[in-house]
Amino acid sequence: MQIRNIAIIAHVDHGKTTLVDKMLRQGGAFRDNQVVQERVMDSNPLERERGITILAKNTSVRWQDTKINIVDTPGHADFGGEVERILRMVDGVLLVVDAFDGPMPQTRFVLGKALALGRTPIVVINKIDRPGADPYRVHDEVLSLFLELEADEAQLEAPVVYASAKEGISTLDLDQTPVDLNPLFETIVKTVPPPPSDAEGAFQMLTSTIDYSPYLGRLAIGRIERGTVRVGDAVLLIPLEPTRQPERSRVTKLYAYEGLERIEVEQASAGEVVALAGLEGVEIGATITDVNTPERLEGISVEEPTISVDFMVNNSPFSGKEGKYVTSRQVRDRLYKELERNVALRVEDTDSTDAWQVSGRGELHLSILMETMRREGYEFQVSRPRVILKAGVNGERLEPYEELTIDVPEDYLGPVMEKLGQRRAEMLEMKNPGQGLVRLLYKIPARGLFGYRSEFLTDTRGTGIMHHSFLEYGPWAGPLTGRSRGVLVSMENGVVVAFALASLQERSTLFVSPGDAVYEGMVVGENSRPGDMDVNPSKEKKLTNIRTKSTDENVQLEPPRALTLESALEYIEDDELIEVTPQSIRLRKRLLSESDRKRVSREAKRERERAAL
Repeated sequence: MQIRNIAIIAHVDHGKTTLVDKMLRQGGAFRDNQVVQERVMDSNPLERERGITILAKNTSVRWQDTKINIVDTPGHADFGGEVERILRMVDGVLLVVDAFDGPMPQTRFVLGKALALGRTPIVVINKIDRPGADPYRVHDEVLSLFLELEADEAQLEAPVVYASAKEGISTLDLDQTPVDLNPLFETIVKTVPPPPSDAEGAFQMLTSTIDYSPYLGRLAIGRIERGTVRVGDAVLLIPLEPTRQPERSRVTKLYAYEGLERIEVEQASAGEVVALAGLEGVEIGATITDVNTPERLEGISVEEPTISVDFMVNNSPFSGKEGKYVTSRQVRDRLYKELERNVALRVEDTDSTDAWQVSGRGELHLSILMETMRREGYEFQVSRPRVILKAGVNGERLEPYEELTIDVPEDYLGPVMEKLGQRRAEMLEMKNPGQGLVRLLYKIPARGLFGYRSEFLTDTRGTGIMHHSFLEYGPWAGPLTGRSRGVLVSMENGVVVAFALASLQERSTLFVSPGDAVYEGMVVGENSRPGDMDVNPSKEKKLTNIRTKSTDENVQLEPPRALTLESALEYIEDDELIEVTPQSIRLRKRLLSESDRKRVSREAKRERERAAL
């Protein structure tokens, strides 16, 4: 039996997971009458809700006498750590590109990683049936991208397959009517080299990803580089850090991938993608070898994080009312447990026993961790994101810059360019393909994007599209203006009353509804002007000797602004926190007492005056 190992890489929403769906169906992974949901590879509830792939996943399909192991990878730049480690266990990549959008920022990022590792690419121009699709233009753009990324001669000769993943069809020539995915399968078998096949040598495997079973414990997943492994074999676990001592373990279970299932097998040889059980303490990047031949494989290098936040124990008046895990020990253990499988994350202790610095690749990367924890029953607080700075050659401050790609209708071009100019963005390119959308390419400080997405959607009336990915570290761009409006801060503990909100909504945007519980220092809305305003949202109408509550007029309230973790992270300032519980997302001031906030404000003002003198 022949084996081919491939990863599917692309920008978000270009059709990777849908293509894997159709490959599985046409490869016979499902019965003819089997009911299968769409995007079957997106098994995580968060993935299905958001329509994005977060975790890389393994599957396989059989075509004729060849077994094709497929890894579906995330398309969002924040989860690039998943892509980087997966590329180590495959021999070729399917680069899926939208026939309308063309190469996008994440396309460049993942393709660059694949080419640097010497992986064999196959270009799949997807969505050829989409209105406005221009496969030939996109083909030229992909070739230009290969040249920019300094692909070698063999990689520049990558075959091109035109496909519609939604319809399950592909062709090598657009003049022919496509029927099925057989041209794609044939191209994979012909183009992608077979994996290493030294089945007689000493066993050696690099752990590319970790899974967990409640019955078996940790499962080490990777490609066997050399030799054969059998159930019951003694193996040596060599950690990623050279300073740590290797540990001896025994393989208790061995699994291979067949369709969507993990099939238990007795042995597996070089080239096969497998999962090993029984290796307690195994980590991503660890080498598993034969006991008598302890040779370490090169570890997995992952880009460093660019953004950090502080996770803190929830100390608000509502602490412990909604969550199951609220103590510092529980929150700390959960954060460090996440490091076992999330290789792009960093967690560090701080001077306080109730706070930890968590660093990741972007706001979405960190917000997915927060959402996962709150669904598991954790309560905690989160600070405003901040960029991770580095020192330059001459001691100068360097900050991360992002490559920002924007597609915006011509009518809204002015406001978008004006706002980006205020955020220290530098335009690199401007193209008008003549399809109603202008494409802008910017280089912008990562902190310049904080809070911009909501402004962008407002300025473009929801019609604009923006994507960004890490570009490089560059010189400090200087100070940026923060939020232009203040917030409404509750003065009292109590329950929100419609009568109080009726007078507030004329000059603000509210975050709460009648009946919501609030506490002193909690942010209940956005002021229409700069500066914070202390309000009492629980103030009731007073009774008189000639009026009763029942004679109140009918109060008409606008729906409050719904807060998500991403929007809250973009919105808050340095003196504010997000309170995250399984049931609620609330904004609050760091100092809940109005008198404490005024005292700190006076001290800060005096410091500025002294500095000016």
